[in-house]
Amino acid sequence: MMTRLAQLHREADGLALAIIASSAMPLLLLDGTLAVVAASKSFCDAFDIDPLSVPGRKLADLGHGEWNLPELRALLAAALAGHAEGSACEIELERLGHPTRRLALDMRRLDHGGRDTIRLTLAITDVTDVRAAERRAADLIHEKTMRLEELQHRVANSLQIVASVLMLSARRAQSEEAQTHLRDAHQRVMSIAAVQRHLATSTRNRVKLRSYLIELCTNLGASMIRDHKQITIEVQVDDSVTTADVSVSLGLIVTELVINALKHAFPGQRRGTITIGYQSRGSAWTLSVADTGVSMSAEAAKPPGLGTGILEALARRLDAGIRTEAGDPGTIVSIEHA
Repeated sequence: MMTRLAQLHREADGLALAIIASSAMPLLLLDGTLAVVAASKSFCDAFDIDPLSVPGRKLADLGHGEWNLPELRALLAAALAGHAEGSACEIELERLGHPTRRLALDMRRLDHGGRDTIRLTLAITDVTDVRAAERRAADLIHEKTMRLEELQHRVANSLQIVASVLMLSARRAQSEEAQTHLRDAHQRVMSIAAVQRHLATSTRNRVKLRSYLIELCTNLGASMIRDHKQITIEVQVDDSVTTADVSVSLGLIVTELVINALKHAFPGQRRGTITIGYQSRGSAWTLSVADTGVSMSAEAAKPPGLGTGILEALARRLDAGIRTEAGDPGTIVSIEHA
């Protein structure tokens, strides 16, 4: 029985030796004491080791002692104990007269029944160039991200300047109609500037709609509502996140509808509230602007002239429809993407 078992062990070792010898990648077969049973020719070639000097030597003694690494011994001991088998491990190998290389190790425990017959395969892959390329790619992405953030800051600042010029022009304009158009243009620019500010602090070109629309409506109220006890703007938006392009369109729609409501829904000293709502489910979403002012017809609820054209163009761009209905009191204008 023992003779047959020993024969099986010899056959297994012979098969392992044949596999090691024919391996195209650096590969070692170690025993339970971390002595080298066999090494592939590719290992010897890659690390300038005489193939005849390898069998029977401890791994730590190969070459000029560069394999005598505490972290490598710990990894191999764990693999022999069955704790780190097959795990992805990497080490830095420093060889005399050669640049430091980063090596990925794959360790496999071969157990034939007792400690004297435990074997460990150690496959070695040089990943130095791969890791260097990954670092370069990461650095490039970081650099592009920083440049994009800087560009977004500059665009936001430029839009703020344009908005300031428009407001200054509105104050100097003699015609009331010109003042109105300039103020409306100012609000449109401000809505885009708000998106840019959010993009500068967001990731992956994504905008959180709630914080964006709150900021937008705060700016609209500050510049267009004289008595905040008379008219208030509320934002009721879920946790939706969308792209910069979509958020710009949504912001411009809100700007047009809020401006129109402030101009027409609260004649005289009428008090009331404008509520901006947004809810989404999957790819479907609804944006609404509702007021508690005087009820308006479907046409009157839309911004007149240029504003109507902007609203309809933005709705088409979003592949959405426009629906107007009477509130209780007031008017509700909804932009729906089904």
